[in-house]
Amino acid sequence: MTFELVLVLAAGLFCVGLFGALSQQSIVMIMMGIELMIGGIIVAAAAFWHFLAPVAASGQVVVVAAVVAMAVEMALGFAVTTAIYRARRVDTTDMAEDLKG
Repeated sequence: MTFELVLVLAAGLFCVGLFGALSQQSIVMIMMGIELMIGGIIVAAAAFWHFLAPVAASGQVVVVAAVVAMAVEMALGFAVTTAIYRARRVDTTDMAEDLKG
């Protein structure tokens, strides 16, 4: 695979995630779109590391740290979403407007 092809893949993932995050009203679907966007960023970062500095191990550390942060973010997001749903039966962003203040 070439560098350009991997970056096109990363841009495609990011664009699909952006469309999903902006077009959905379900909190879970928005979180899935955000995860796709973060996945695209991770793929781009891994491509830059692999093609520009393959001997440096710091790129691998950054990619692994980003994947771990993504997993933690999703776990916390789903926990908050589950807690809100159990407390008030809110599962869309329109219904969540009354939660502020």
